[in-house]
Amino acid sequence: MASGAGSVESAASARVVLLTLSAGQFLMALDSSVMNVSIATVAEDVGTTVSGIQGAITAYTLVMAMFMIPGGKVGALIGRKRAFLIGCCIYGAGSLTTALAPNLTVLLLGWALLEGLGAALILPAIVALVAGNFVPERRPAAYGLVAAAGAVAIAVGPLIGGVATTYFSWRWVFAGEVLVVLGILVLARRIADAPVGERKRIDLVGAVLSALGLGLFVYGVLRSDEWGWFQPKPDAPSWLGISLVVWLMLAGLLLIWLFLRWEARLVERGRDPLVDPALLQNKQLTGGLTMFFFQYLVQMGVFFVVPLYLSVALGLSALQTGARLLPLSVTLLAAAVLIPRFLPDVSPRRVVRLGVLALLAGAVILMAALDADAGAEIVTVPMLLIGLGMGALASQLGSVTVSAVPEEKSAEVGGVQNAVTNLGASIGTALAGSVMIAALASSFLTSIQQNPAIPDSVKSQATVKIQSGAPFLSDAQLEAALDEAGTSSEVTQEALDANAAARLDGLQAALAILALAALLAMFFTHRIPTTQPRSTQP
Repeated sequence: MASGAGSVESAASARVVLLTLSAGQFLMALDSSVMNVSIATVAEDVGTTVSGIQGAITAYTLVMAMFMIPGGKVGALIGRKRAFLIGCCIYGAGSLTTALAPNLTVLLLGWALLEGLGAALILPAIVALVAGNFVPERRPAAYGLVAAAGAVAIAVGPLIGGVATTYFSWRWVFAGEVLVVLGILVLARRIADAPVGERKRIDLVGAVLSALGLGLFVYGVLRSDEWGWFQPKPDAPSWLGISLVVWLMLAGLLLIWLFLRWEARLVERGRDPLVDPALLQNKQLTGGLTMFFFQYLVQMGVFFVVPLYLSVALGLSALQTGARLLPLSVTLLAAAVLIPRFLPDVSPRRVVRLGVLALLAGAVILMAALDADAGAEIVTVPMLLIGLGMGALASQLGSVTVSAVPEEKSAEVGGVQNAVTNLGASIGTALAGSVMIAALASSFLTSIQQNPAIPDSVKSQATVKIQSGAPFLSDAQLEAALDEAGTSSEVTQEALDANAAARLDGLQAALAILALAALLAMFFTHRIPTTQPRSTQP
């Protein structure tokens, strides 16, 4: 091993370490998707609204984003393994609190606050612990499996949530997380820790600036669907006629700039910064971080669009929707495991480029296959391709970012890396959602306005209501709403036809923006190195 960190000494120990770290990554990602299919059930059970539960999901993402960089620094100060174990304890306490939550307040405490804080300690520590337990030659495979575990969790989350909610209770998901955490704590004794250097005080000013900056930016992105990206939606908050989303994002960027200036000032004074700004001048590191951003942007956008198509447009159950996403998990795991094993000396840049091309091809094929007569089977090939692309990227990017810096910086890099992936995931979901709704609304209004069978009074009412954002409705939901409004059967059928066509237009527009993001990512792949890291790293 390159440094003084303790690497695992046997194949059995290596497998246990990898299983432990992968289980941690799986848990952190699972909460982002497992309850999306059960929001209405959870809301009814804790006596709140659907918006309240969506707010809890948003708050979990927000807490993670705010504390990811400070969480990475804590690992560098107290030890990566200790930070990992403390994070698991906090996360387990949050899962137990959520499983027992009688109301929304307790749910927010457990799910959003405790689990979010636990994740902010765990995720950066995982990045550092892989570096501390595997020699550089084995890290691509290790990072690939750990990253694949997180992506698989997002893919199978709806299936797990659907099974639990249908046959048991959503609370069993969080109770199960407590058991997994206990298992991680037992197995974690096999994990070797990197030596802790000189203990220094944490940069509290930097922690506050980074947390507020990332928090405001991510909060603005998460609110974009409800408030509008630039033009404020009716009754949405605004300032100077511009959506509050813009001002939140600008305020976040300003605070992040102040954070970087503060960190540079600390370095000039010879003090210990939260993040060394010199890291962001490292071409290989910034290349890896940029690719992480685009990967999660496309990945989470796909995980937003495809389940909507399957569950709303086609009316599949949560179990059927989850089953249709499984092909993605198969190729993702295959690529993440097999590429490092059988091609240990392959160029990371080449693998990353092929991975991005697979993401692009999957999005384009799915976009082209969507039509009025399409069924659930059309997602199979795109899911296989997208999973292949995600697995290829997972097999290389973690090793690329960590090998770009000395090993003592790995926890620091872990915090920044997870902050970047969080940003990508938030923007991907929000961007896909807002583009889809905008295209759906435009298509639906055009169909309604051009249809002579629909009375002018209905057209004017539809125009007023839809301009503020059309909901993504199934045929059954729309038909029930129209029956309640007392519309004629002819108008109902015309509206159903227009809605079906508009749904496809919205889905295709969202996939087009994701394909464009994948294409844009290709322009940044030149920063990825052409050789695998070796034990001669700095």
